[in-house]
Amino acid sequence: GRGALTLPLTARASRVTAYEIDRDLAAELREAAIPNLTVVEGDFLERATQSAMLDATTDTSTFGKVQAQGSQTLRVAGNLPYNVASPIMFRLLELFDAGLVLKDATLMVQREVADRLVAAPGGKEYGVLSVLIQHAARVEMVLKLPPGAFRPPPKVNSALIALRFHAPDPPVRNRAVFDAIVQSVFTRRRKTLSNALLAYGGRPDLRPTEALSSAELDGNRRPETLSIGEFARLADAYTPR
Repeated sequence: GRGALTLPLTARASRVTAYEIDRDLAAELREAAIPNLTVVEGDFLERATQSAMLDATTDTSTFGKVQAQGSQTLRVAGNLPYNVASPIMFRLLELFDAGLVLKDATLMVQREVADRLVAAPGGKEYGVLSVLIQHAARVEMVLKLPPGAFRPPPKVNSALIALRFHAPDPPVRNRAVFDAIVQSVFTRRRKTLSNALLAYGGRPDLRPTEALSSAELDGNRRPETLSIGEFARLADAYTPR
Protein backbone atom coordinates (compact mmCIF):
# COMPACT_ATOMS: atom_id res chain seq x y z
CA GLY A 1 0.00 0.00 0.00
CA ARG A 2 1.03 3.61 0.57
CA GLY A 3 2.77 2.88 3.86
CA ALA A 4 -0.02 3.23 6.43
CA LEU A 5 1.29 0.11 8.19
CA THR A 6 4.82 0.05 6.80
CA LEU A 7 5.96 3.46 8.02
CA PRO A 8 4.92 3.00 11.68
CA LEU A 9 6.56 -0.44 11.64
CA THR A 10 9.87 1.01 10.44
CA ALA A 11 9.81 3.32 13.45
CA ARG A 12 9.49 0.35 15.85
CA ALA A 13 11.36 -2.56 14.25
CA SER A 14 15.07 -2.97 13.55
CA ARG A 15 14.31 -3.93 9.96
CA VAL A 16 11.15 -4.16 7.85
CA THR A 17 10.69 -6.12 4.63
CA ALA A 18 7.61 -5.00 2.72
CA TYR A 19 6.06 -7.13 -0.04
CA GLU A 20 4.14 -5.05 -2.58
CA ILE A 21 2.66 -6.46 -5.79
CA ASP A 22 1.83 -3.05 -7.30
CA ARG A 23 4.78 -1.62 -9.24
CA ASP A 24 3.88 2.04 -8.66
CA LEU A 25 3.27 1.62 -4.93
CA ALA A 26 6.53 -0.30 -4.57
CA ALA A 27 8.34 2.56 -6.30
CA GLU A 28 6.78 5.10 -3.91
CA LEU A 29 8.02 3.12 -0.91
CA ARG A 30 11.53 2.90 -2.37
CA GLU A 31 11.58 6.64 -3.06
CA ALA A 32 10.92 7.27 0.63
CA ALA A 33 14.50 6.00 1.18
CA ILE A 34 13.87 4.63 4.67
CA PRO A 35 17.19 3.11 5.85
CA ASN A 36 15.75 0.03 7.57
CA LEU A 37 13.14 -0.77 4.88
CA THR A 38 13.58 -3.34 2.13
CA VAL A 39 10.86 -3.34 -0.55
CA VAL A 40 10.23 -6.58 -2.43
CA GLU A 41 8.15 -6.01 -5.55
CA GLY A 42 5.93 -8.93 -6.56
CA ASP A 43 3.45 -11.52 -5.34
CA PHE A 44 4.21 -12.65 -1.77
CA LEU A 45 3.23 -16.22 -2.66
CA GLU A 46 5.86 -16.27 -5.40
CA ARG A 47 8.60 -14.18 -3.79
CA ALA A 48 8.48 -15.28 -0.14
CA THR A 49 10.77 -18.29 -0.19
CA GLN A 50 12.84 -19.21 2.84
CA SER A 51 16.12 -18.06 1.29
CA ALA A 52 14.61 -14.84 -0.04
CA MET A 53 13.16 -13.90 3.35
CA LEU A 54 16.45 -14.62 5.09
CA ASP A 55 18.34 -12.51 2.54
CA ALA A 56 15.86 -9.66 2.81
CA THR A 57 15.94 -9.55 6.61
CA THR A 58 19.66 -10.06 7.19
CA ASP A 59 21.30 -6.84 8.36
CA THR A 60 24.35 -6.17 6.18
CA SER A 61 24.81 -2.41 6.30
CA THR A 62 22.36 -0.23 8.18
CA PHE A 63 23.41 -1.26 11.66
CA GLY A 64 27.04 -2.01 10.91
CA LYS A 65 27.24 -5.77 11.22
CA VAL A 66 25.91 -8.93 9.62
CA GLN A 67 23.61 -11.00 11.79
CA ALA A 68 23.70 -14.75 11.25
CA GLN A 69 20.97 -16.07 9.03
CA GLY A 70 18.12 -17.45 11.11
CA SER A 71 19.27 -15.71 14.29
CA GLN A 72 16.69 -12.93 14.06
CA THR A 73 13.15 -13.32 15.25
CA LEU A 74 10.80 -12.44 12.42
CA ARG A 75 7.28 -11.09 12.93
CA VAL A 76 4.67 -10.76 10.20
CA ALA A 77 2.02 -8.05 9.92
CA GLY A 78 -0.38 -7.34 7.12
CA ASN A 79 -3.81 -6.36 5.90
CA LEU A 80 -4.15 -9.36 3.61
CA PRO A 81 -5.94 -9.40 0.25
CA TYR A 82 -8.97 -11.40 1.34
CA ASN A 83 -9.00 -13.65 -1.73
CA VAL A 84 -5.53 -15.05 -0.93
CA ALA A 85 -5.54 -14.88 2.88
CA SER A 86 -5.63 -18.66 3.36
CA PRO A 87 -2.79 -19.43 0.90
CA ILE A 88 -0.64 -16.76 2.57
CA MET A 89 -1.22 -18.27 6.03
CA PHE A 90 -0.36 -21.73 4.73
CA ARG A 91 2.82 -20.31 3.18
CA LEU A 92 3.79 -18.89 6.58
CA LEU A 93 3.34 -22.35 8.11
CA GLU A 94 5.54 -23.83 5.38
CA LEU A 95 8.25 -21.25 6.09
CA PHE A 96 8.08 -21.99 9.82
CA ASP A 97 8.29 -25.74 9.16
CA ALA A 98 11.32 -25.12 6.95
CA GLY A 99 13.15 -23.52 9.87
CA LEU A 100 12.48 -19.81 9.46
CA VAL A 101 12.33 -18.19 12.90
CA LEU A 102 8.81 -16.80 12.72
CA LYS A 103 7.49 -15.67 16.09
CA ASP A 104 3.98 -14.63 15.11
CA ALA A 105 1.74 -13.06 12.48
CA THR A 106 -0.83 -10.32 13.07
CA LEU A 107 -3.18 -10.30 10.10
CA MET A 108 -6.36 -8.59 8.95
CA VAL A 109 -8.72 -11.09 7.32
CA GLN A 110 -12.37 -11.40 6.41
CA ARG A 111 -14.52 -12.04 9.49
CA GLU A 112 -15.79 -15.38 8.18
CA VAL A 113 -12.20 -16.57 7.77
CA ALA A 114 -11.35 -15.47 11.31
CA ASP A 115 -14.37 -17.38 12.64
CA ARG A 116 -13.11 -20.54 10.93
CA LEU A 117 -9.58 -20.01 12.26
CA VAL A 118 -10.71 -19.97 15.90
CA ALA A 119 -13.55 -22.51 15.56
CA ALA A 120 -13.79 -25.49 17.90
CA PRO A 121 -14.94 -29.00 16.89
CA GLY A 122 -18.66 -29.46 16.39
CA GLY A 123 -19.56 -26.11 14.86
CA LYS A 124 -20.36 -25.24 11.27
CA GLU A 125 -17.26 -23.00 11.01
CA TYR A 126 -14.94 -25.84 12.03
CA GLY A 127 -13.17 -27.31 9.01
CA VAL A 128 -9.93 -27.64 7.07
CA LEU A 129 -8.65 -24.16 7.90
CA SER A 130 -9.41 -24.62 11.61
CA VAL A 131 -7.59 -27.94 11.90
CA LEU A 132 -4.54 -27.25 9.75
CA ILE A 133 -3.81 -23.80 11.18
CA GLN A 134 -4.53 -24.69 14.82
CA HIS A 135 -2.33 -27.77 14.49
CA ALA A 136 0.71 -25.50 14.08
CA ALA A 137 -0.28 -22.15 15.55
CA ARG A 138 -2.20 -20.69 18.46
CA VAL A 139 -4.91 -18.44 17.06
CA GLU A 140 -6.36 -15.41 18.81
CA MET A 141 -9.15 -13.11 17.66
CA VAL A 142 -7.80 -9.63 18.46
CA LEU A 143 -10.34 -7.21 16.99
CA LYS A 144 -13.63 -7.37 15.08
CA LEU A 145 -14.14 -4.54 12.63
CA PRO A 146 -17.21 -3.37 10.66
CA PRO A 147 -17.04 -2.20 7.04
CA GLY A 148 -17.16 1.42 8.24
CA ALA A 149 -13.67 1.07 9.73
CA PHE A 150 -12.23 1.22 6.20
CA ARG A 151 -12.25 3.75 3.37
CA PRO A 152 -13.78 2.84 1.03
CA PRO A 153 -15.88 0.43 3.14
CA PRO A 154 -15.79 -3.18 1.88
CA LYS A 155 -18.92 -5.31 1.57
CA VAL A 156 -17.77 -7.70 4.31
CA ASN A 157 -16.89 -7.57 8.00
CA SER A 158 -13.24 -7.92 8.98
CA ALA A 159 -11.22 -9.16 11.93
CA LEU A 160 -7.66 -8.90 13.18
CA ILE A 161 -6.17 -12.24 14.20
CA ALA A 162 -2.85 -13.23 15.75
CA LEU A 163 -1.07 -16.49 14.91
CA ARG A 164 1.68 -17.70 17.24
CA PHE A 165 3.58 -20.48 15.55
CA HIS A 166 4.67 -23.69 17.28
CA ALA A 167 5.71 -27.22 16.36
CA PRO A 168 2.78 -29.40 15.25
CA ASP A 169 0.77 -30.34 18.33
CA PRO A 170 0.27 -33.21 18.63
CA PRO A 171 3.15 -34.39 16.44
CA VAL A 172 2.28 -36.72 13.56
CA ARG A 173 4.40 -39.27 11.70
CA ASN A 174 3.77 -37.66 8.33
CA ARG A 175 2.51 -34.07 8.04
CA ALA A 176 1.50 -34.53 4.37
CA VAL A 177 -0.72 -37.49 5.26
CA PHE A 178 -2.33 -35.50 8.08
CA ASP A 179 -3.05 -32.56 5.74
CA ALA A 180 -4.40 -34.80 2.98
CA ILE A 181 -6.76 -36.70 5.26
CA VAL A 182 -8.17 -33.53 6.80
CA GLN A 183 -8.75 -32.01 3.37
CA SER A 184 -10.31 -35.22 2.05
CA VAL A 185 -12.81 -35.95 4.80
CA PHE A 186 -14.10 -32.38 4.91
CA THR A 187 -15.19 -32.70 1.29
CA ARG A 188 -17.79 -35.05 2.81
CA ARG A 189 -18.32 -33.31 6.13
CA ARG A 190 -21.98 -34.33 6.33
CA LYS A 191 -21.12 -38.01 5.88
CA THR A 192 -20.00 -40.43 8.56
CA LEU A 193 -16.25 -40.93 8.99
CA SER A 194 -16.47 -44.41 7.45
CA ASN A 195 -17.95 -42.86 4.32
CA ALA A 196 -15.90 -39.66 4.32
CA LEU A 197 -12.61 -41.57 4.43
CA LEU A 198 -13.44 -43.08 1.04
CA ALA A 199 -12.43 -39.69 -0.37
CA TYR A 200 -8.84 -40.30 0.78
CA GLY A 201 -6.97 -42.46 -1.70
CA GLY A 202 -3.54 -42.47 -0.12
CA ARG A 203 -3.72 -46.04 1.22
CA PRO A 204 -5.89 -48.23 -1.02
CA ASP A 205 -4.59 -51.26 0.89
CA LEU A 206 -6.11 -50.00 4.15
CA ARG A 207 -9.87 -50.00 4.60
CA PRO A 208 -11.48 -47.11 6.49
CA THR A 209 -12.87 -49.50 9.10
CA GLU A 210 -9.36 -50.80 9.82
CA ALA A 211 -7.88 -47.30 10.09
CA LEU A 212 -10.69 -46.15 12.38
CA SER A 213 -10.24 -49.18 14.60
CA SER A 214 -6.50 -48.53 14.83
CA ALA A 215 -7.17 -44.89 15.75
CA GLU A 216 -9.89 -45.93 18.23
CA LEU A 217 -12.51 -43.79 16.51
CA ASP A 218 -16.21 -44.41 15.94
CA GLY A 219 -16.91 -44.59 12.20
CA ASN A 220 -20.42 -43.21 12.74
CA ARG A 221 -19.10 -39.83 13.85
CA ARG A 222 -18.88 -36.93 11.41
CA PRO A 223 -15.59 -35.22 10.45
CA GLU A 224 -16.57 -31.91 12.05
CA THR A 225 -16.72 -33.55 15.50
CA LEU A 226 -13.08 -34.71 15.54
CA SER A 227 -10.50 -32.86 17.60
CA ILE A 228 -7.05 -32.13 16.20
CA GLY A 229 -5.65 -34.91 18.37
CA GLU A 230 -8.13 -37.39 16.90
CA PHE A 231 -7.22 -36.32 13.36
CA ALA A 232 -3.57 -36.92 14.32
CA ARG A 233 -4.36 -40.46 15.48
CA LEU A 234 -6.25 -41.12 12.27
CA ALA A 235 -3.38 -39.82 10.14
CA ASP A 236 -0.89 -41.99 12.04
CA ALA A 237 -3.12 -45.02 11.42
CA TYR A 238 -2.70 -44.37 7.67
CA THR A 239 1.06 -43.80 7.93
CA PRO A 240 3.26 -46.91 7.73
CA ARG A 241 5.68 -47.19 10.66
